[in-house]
Amino acid sequence: MATISLRKGNARLPPEVNRVLYVRNLPFNISSEEMYDIFGKYGAIRQIRIGTNKDTRGTAFVVYEDIYDAKTAVDHLSGFNVANRYLIVLYYQQAKMSKKVDQKKKEDEIAKMQEKYGVSTKDK
Repeated sequence: MATISLRKGNARLPPEVNRVLYVRNLPFNISSEEMYDIFGKYGAIRQIRIGTNKDTRGTAFVVYEDIYDAKTAVDHLSGFNVANRYLIVLYYQQAKMSKKVDQKKKEDEIAKMQEKYGVSTKDK
């Protein structure tokens, strides 16, 4: 009912709100069916991607059909307890994710240049 009142009231959403959610602190053994059960209560889901690599385990992306369903899910599921773990549900923000990747690339380039030229940042 809350989503219907939001739509009828023509409420403006904050700019960070979008249909894609980034979920952290998931149990490593959670199945896609369990994810659909948890997140499907708040609206139609287009896609769920669960991290399987060593560095992406415990995370997932959930894409909703409607932006208001995504907002409702964030409001209700942030801090939700699943298998004794509290979920962190955020709106996916491309700019922040790409900054993290760019930062890692820069650090790798600096390390390679330091090795190449024999420069050390460690105090001797």
